[in-house]
Amino acid sequence: MVKLIASDLDGTLLIGGEHVLDPEIYDLVTALQEKGITFISASGRQIASQRNLFAPIADQISYIAENGAIYLHNGETKVVTEIPRELSMRILDEVQKHTDCDIVVSGVTSCYILPQSEAFAYHIQHELNNKTTFVNSFSEIDEPIVKIAAQNHKDCEGSAAYFHGLFSSEIHVITAGNDWVDFLPFDCNKGVALKQICDVLNIDVADVMAFGDQQNDLDMLRLAGISYAVATASDEVKASATHVTESVKGVLKQLLETL
Repeated sequence: MVKLIASDLDGTLLIGGEHVLDPEIYDLVTALQEKGITFISASGRQIASQRNLFAPIADQISYIAENGAIYLHNGETKVVTEIPRELSMRILDEVQKHTDCDIVVSGVTSCYILPQSEAFAYHIQHELNNKTTFVNSFSEIDEPIVKIAAQNHKDCEGSAAYFHGLFSSEIHVITAGNDWVDFLPFDCNKGVALKQICDVLNIDVADVMAFGDQQNDLDMLRLAGISYAVATASDEVKASATHVTESVKGVLKQLLETL
């Protein structure tokens, strides 16, 4: 019996580069919760960005943010992992040399970007709706760094392979969305955060349904008793899920019909 649903956003609930959710999702999530099913938005995005997306029901659901580094449940934010400062600075130095990449550094309370192109700044502030702080140097950040993300529209897979070769012995280097490379501590992933929330709620992972499309969803999909990769996901992600679907919304509708 499904007791909890966790879904990725970009590429999963948000298809084709969309920046707003289908309003029907709010009704479906509300109906599921009325049936006693907990809903979690599980994303590489920060909590503030996710809450903006779910604005009509923002206080009704829980959130896994920054690919599992932070989660918000019952109004309480918990930091699961952070990146050591020295390693963070080495990664940032190297990514800044990679001229095709724009950089977002995630702290607990804000994300941080250098004064970059107006288009990138607009994307972070007004399309992702992140709480954003501009810095002249990433060394100015004075809170824990929980995630580093590099955006490359031209060759995301190439960047991921390059950075993986440099840092794979020290940190996870994974793709997220269609054009992001994320750097995450080895003990940080959506699955770890999801398991912690399940433990708080005393829910068996066999009763969890999860949806995803990218490498940063793999641990969550493998943890859940019922898991769906979207049709546009890679073969690796599809192989890690128990099902493949064209539409998360369609699966949620079917689930409601059985309750």
